[in-house]
Amino acid sequence: MKKKLVVALISAAMVTSMLGACGSSNASSSSASNTATSSVSASSASEEDTTAASSSVSASSASEEVSADADQEAADKVAALIDAIYVQERNDNTDEQCKEAKEAWDALTDAQKELVEGENADPDYFGRDTGDASKDDPLNGDEIGENELLVVSFGTSFNDSRAEDIGGVEKALQAAYPDWSVRRAFTAQIIINHVQARDDEKIDNVDQALERAVSNGVKKLIIQPTHLMHGAEYDELKEDKFESVTIAEPLLGEVGSDATVINEDKQAVAEAITAQAVKSANYDSLDAAAEDGTAFVFMGHGTSHNAKVTYSQMQTQMDTLGYKNVFIGTVEGEPEETACENVIEAVKAAGYKKVILRPLMVVAGDHANNDMAGEDEDSWKSQFEASGAFDEIDTQIEGLGRIDAVEQLYVQHTKAAMDGNGVQDDAE
Repeated sequence: MKKKLVVALISAAMVTSMLGACGSSNASSSSASNTATSSVSASSASEEDTTAASSSVSASSASEEVSADADQEAADKVAALIDAIYVQERNDNTDEQCKEAKEAWDALTDAQKELVEGENADPDYFGRDTGDASKDDPLNGDEIGENELLVVSFGTSFNDSRAEDIGGVEKALQAAYPDWSVRRAFTAQIIINHVQARDDEKIDNVDQALERAVSNGVKKLIIQPTHLMHGAEYDELKEDKFESVTIAEPLLGEVGSDATVINEDKQAVAEAITAQAVKSANYDSLDAAAEDGTAFVFMGHGTSHNAKVTYSQMQTQMDTLGYKNVFIGTVEGEPEETACENVIEAVKAAGYKKVILRPLMVVAGDHANNDMAGEDEDSWKSQFEASGAFDEIDTQIEGLGRIDAVEQLYVQHTKAAMDGNGVQDDAE
């Protein structure tokens, strides 16, 4: 640029000198001078524009960095608020913390919401659509009366499942015993907080439900756990929470000594859940499904508790009923034969090419939607697909609590407790 400027100036001077020597007019000289001056001005302006453009890019980059930092800071704040309520103990500030977390989430932009990540926090905590919470009844009202039937569940944050699975059992019990007031309690405070923060639905924990019973003057209290079996949570209810009430049996009844021990409860459940699975798959019978090369795999939770033998007993029960194309598995892989990889091998060895996965859980919540039917590579659906041994893998995301025969089994267990055949402790 400088070289061109020098050449332009020299050329202009030469023209002026030549024209002057030839006796040219002042106008011609002035024109040449103006041309040179314009060239200098244009050059300076060009350099200023380049500098300005460079400054603008730098300013834009800096602004974008500041904006990105602000977005992450806002997202991190929400993540911290979620982690603060992702706890198993309720405290004096829980209600306020739930409200603050939701308000902070609502204030985020869509882009900021995608950045939310914490120890337990992620965009799905508030952002995942699990159904209409207004369809669920938390059953936390007063005016209970003297007779209360408290239905205690682990709980779920999946709105549709909560209304259909847990709600299905509660409604069946209320219909069977209209002279008793049915109320709800969850044992998982983490879930209670999640539902309260996201949907403004308040569900009692066990302590709150007991306090409500006392303040309402309840005289007779029956506890009906919706737990599947006599596991750790059931034991906690029996040993730590209640002293002068009756606790009904869980769904599968007593735990036997080994995998061969089965009972009427396990048979009733095996028949009910299999019949529903066959119906949902549009087969006329379980045998028709087998002829079509279809196996049903029921996925339970699994446990390290000695009650884990219950899952083995359920497989024994299926075998005893002649349900050759029905298999029992667990998320936790306890007992060992119920681990996903072992179930895959069992189904493959039996020669079935189509598989239908279904939860062996009262509620089709997080485990059913994610661990069983999710798209992650470690979900059961993905693992069955990755094995390459099957032509079709389908899922039925339906909890046991919405099956009428299962609901009626809970009704029977409650009746037994009312008749004095439940777990009791007469301590005052």
